Amino acid sequence: MRIKYTISLVFIVALVIIEKENNIISKVSDKLTPRQTPQTPLQSNVSAPALLKQNGSYSSLSQLDVIFMHLKRRLENYTQRTESRAGGRKHILLMATTRTGSSFVGEFFNQQGSNMFYLFEPLWHVEKMLTLETGGTNATASAKAYRDVLQQLFLCDFSLLETFINPLPVDHVTTNLFRRESSSSLCEEPVCTPFVKKVFERYHCKTRRCGPLNLTLASESCQQKEHRAIKTVRVRQLETLRPLAEDPRLDVKFIQLVRDPRAVLASRMVAFSAKYKNWKKWAVDGEVPIDDDEVKKLKGNCDNIRMSAEVGLKQPAWLQGRYMLVRYEDIARYPMQKAAEMYTFTGIPFTPQVKEWILKNTQASKEASGVYSTQKNSSEQVEKWRFGIPYKLAQVVQKVCGPTMKLFGYKFVDDEAMLTDKTVSLLEEKMF
Repeated sequence: MRIKYTISLVFIVALVIIEKENNIISKVSDKLTPRQTPQTPLQSNVSAPALLKQNGSYSSLSQLDVIFMHLKRRLENYTQRTESRAGGRKHILLMATTRTGSSFVGEFFNQQGSNMFYLFEPLWHVEKMLTLETGGTNATASAKAYRDVLQQLFLCDFSLLETFINPLPVDHVTTNLFRRESSSSLCEEPVCTPFVKKVFERYHCKTRRCGPLNLTLASESCQQKEHRAIKTVRVRQLETLRPLAEDPRLDVKFIQLVRDPRAVLASRMVAFSAKYKNWKKWAVDGEVPIDDDEVKKLKGNCDNIRMSAEVGLKQPAWLQGRYMLVRYEDIARYPMQKAAEMYTFTGIPFTPQVKEWILKNTQASKEASGVYSTQKNSSEQVEKWRFGIPYKLAQVVQKVCGPTMKLFGYKFVDDEAMLTDKTVSLLEEKMF
């Protein structure tokens, strides 16, 4: 009786385990794309009752060994599926705002080598189209559009992005992809098609002559790469990207790049001179009206950056192990160390090509360090802003962006002398 009872109990448990395991595999399999590497098929599709029953009767305890072997094989198969997905293709989203050094940091991934597919600001097209159609950007609508385009691009699908490119691509070919030349993958074989005479490509490859961008070829190249990275300055809230983190087809890591907001304002006043006329006027001959729309915009930007970082640093379940905060100032001071940390975080090998690029491009001459250049003498750049912004503008930034500055460890200045005294560090040593 004891033996029969044991067989029955094990039989029931086996059925339950197999059923649960089947459900898990079914759910995972349903969400995997056809591009996933096919797994080894099961060696047997025999059910547990069939395994137990031989010649019309339930025989000896030796049949339990068969059940457990079957269970072990199936569970090992499921484990292999999970481990394969966890250790496979990586997706990196570098989030930032304008003038935070994101183009420079993006090159850490663009220069990774032949197994990286990197895109520079693809959301530029989305923002431009939404702005043209509505006369401004609706935060809710744009957030959804940004998320959906990013999701498709990480899956190497350019079809949704195409709908935002103006003029629309013809047969998936365009001459207008924003900053194509900033993506090595879009300027190499086979995506670099033969040059076409009398066809003007606004954002043409600078290292070689390529014809108009064939997005079908770009998609195929993307699929063949082991990892994918996208740089964007247009996502306002990290929370809106939660569906990407929860998409079982993706393994997304979010890197949020921040910079002292006083330095950001000083840089924008130079790079976007026409848009910052009011700030220049206030700097020269007047007090800054704290309730002005431009000041409110600055506050809104700081608040968005802070709220995203607060979400990321709390490490909710959906972001567990997927978020990293990096200060531009730390990268400028310790570029090789911070790059290595980012690569460790993403789980991607830190290649010699990246190391060589960093060494070459963190010791650039003054002539090479233009407004939009990715070549910087990083140790000098990190402090340069302190001599380019009047103290009264720094005060305004400190007033409206105070909570953001405190979170990231940026020290306040009390007077003009402190602002321009390079012996006084405005950066707290802080770990995130």
